[in-house]
This record gives sequence, C-alpha cells and structure tokens, in this order.
Amino acid sequence: MAFLRPDRAQQHTTELTGEGIMLRPPRVTDYAPWAQLRAASRLHLAPWEPKWVRDEMTKPAFRRRLRFYEREARDDHGYAFLIFSTANDMLIGGGTLSNVRRGVCQSAMLGYWLGAGYVGQGYMTRAVGAVLPFAFGTLKLHRLEAATQPHNLPSIGVLERSGFRLEGRLKSYLKIDGAWQDHLLYARIAEDERL
Repeated sequence: MAFLRPDRAQQHTTELTGEGIMLRPPRVTDYAPWAQLRAASRLHLAPWEPKWVRDEMTKPAFRRRLRFYEREARDDHGYAFLIFSTANDMLIGGGTLSNVRRGVCQSAMLGYWLGAGYVGQGYMTRAVGAVLPFAFGTLKLHRLEAATQPHNLPSIGVLERSGFRLEGRLKSYLKIDGAWQDHLLYARIAEDERL
C-alpha cells in the first residue's frame, strides 16, 4: 500500500553508524562471516529464535534470505541490516525492521541478534540507537515495536536504554526454540523525547 509511504529509492543501500558500529544491508559476500558467527553462537541464539531449519547455514539458504530482504525493502515491507564493529570491521550481529505497516498505522517491528562473543559490551544499544533516526526520519514511521521474552534481561535492558516502554504481555506470541512463548511488548513512538 503506497498510502503515506515516504519517497525513497527502490534499492535499500542505507549505511547507519553509531559509536564503534556500522550497520548496512547484507550482501552475498557476507555469507562466510555470517555463517561462522551464527554457527559459533548457535547455543547462545537458540533460546531466542525460531528453531533453525536443516539447511539454515547453507549458502543457498543465505541467498534466499537475501532475495527475501531485497524484496521486502523494495516493497517497503522490511529492512535488514548486519552490524559491524568499526574497530576491526568484524561482523557482530544483525537486525531488522520488519512488518512495516503504512496507512494510518505507520509502524514496524524491531528485531535483533548479537553474536555470543559480543554480548554485554553495549553494541546492541548503540545499534538500536543508530536505527531510530532511520526508522523515524528516513522511513517516517510513527511507532516501533519490539517483543522480547520476559526472562531475556539483556534484551529488556537494550530496549529500556533505547527509550522503549513496556506496553504489555503477549500470551504465546511467537514460536521460539520449538515452543510458543509469551513475550513482553515494548514500543517507542516518534515523538518520544530520546531521539
């Protein structure tokens, strides 16, 4: 739906920066570092993500993922980023703005993941901080939502430090690690003071 869609280029090539980090859309050449980081972080990521499919880590699956991301961005339905440390140009995680809704809603869902070796160092808080001006400025969204499991204290900390407010509990909201899990819904609107 084009109603209230901002004027923007058809191809998503945006690079975002924050203190010590850079975010950009994934590329085919990112496959090897992406696969290495995801494989090394599998035990860390499993409790927070859907069960991985059998071919999750293959290059053809990665290419399908990229085609999906490109189609989502072209249609203004979602935007994917990989997160890099600028200190050493290492891939450290990823994030998405998904389920972009236009019309009277003007909102999206924020999601993110971080490699096991990079947790607790402030990277994700800085990455979310870099995404906010893109979401509220470039995309002209009014509202960002994020859902996290009630026992995911690091994620709750990221959201609260980033100005998101708790709005409620969603029963059996997402199928994570093979089971339907309750989530806490956090949100931030464009008018919030911490942009």
